[in-house]
Amino acid sequence: MSTHGRSILPLTGVAWTSNPQTCPKDYKVISNTHDGSSANFGKGFGIKSGYYLCYTMTTQTPTVVGDIQLISEKEAIPHGYTYVSEFLENKASVSKKKRLCVKPVPASCADVIVVDIKVTVKSKMIIPHYTCVGDFNGYVIWCKKERVAIAKPLPKPRNIHVNMKDLAIDGNSSSMQEQSSNDFAPTAPPLTNRRSGLELKDPIYNTSGIYGISAMDGVPFALHPKFERHSNNSVAVSNLNMQIKSLVDIENEYDYSFVVEKTAAGGSVVRSMVESS
Repeated sequence: MSTHGRSILPLTGVAWTSNPQTCPKDYKVISNTHDGSSANFGKGFGIKSGYYLCYTMTTQTPTVVGDIQLISEKEAIPHGYTYVSEFLENKASVSKKKRLCVKPVPASCADVIVVDIKVTVKSKMIIPHYTCVGDFNGYVIWCKKERVAIAKPLPKPRNIHVNMKDLAIDGNSSSMQEQSSNDFAPTAPPLTNRRSGLELKDPIYNTSGIYGISAMDGVPFALHPKFERHSNNSVAVSNLNMQIKSLVDIENEYDYSFVVEKTAAGGSVVRSMVESS
């Protein structure tokens, strides 16, 4: 794994062991503290054999150690954590007043990893850049964590067609696009008396964008041959004595100002004011 440009192996397991003979071959025993003292957690009066911390960095497991915690015997083990393994001699045991547990996380998606573990005599010193796990039988356990550097995904290269090499990709392309869209924009019809008071700045009347262009613009129109024979027999519109009115003529002719309704509404308001007084 890479942390800040450096290749560092994470811890993949932590355990208790009685001595180097009971410790698995891929584990390393922490026999001394950081200041050189013995790191035997079980040493005491009347105790024949003790136990030591050990750890492994083997790459044969799919998980790594993401965190280490020390909990009391009355606390429930946190979600996602497991108690450390024990490689002890017969009839030997580890104190259960406090339990050491680790959080295994998949190596492929780990963002924080434990890269080292140390032991010091209680209240004797502080190890820089290490996190204090807690005190256990007169010793303090420390662990060093590193954040995994996650590689940023590279963008896919653009595939530009040969015929598109002359296209401009600078700021002028936006102005050219605006000009081309305005060329296809339909001309607004003249305003009638009724519509002349409307505000043309409303975005619903803006037809300069792409939505003002019809999908049929530029498509040639031709009459199907089977309908061409009927076109010779058609009657001219001028001979039908029919007056065709434009949209402007229709709106001006049928314009209604609602004067009667407004007068009636005003009278009802006056009556209600008189009755209330």
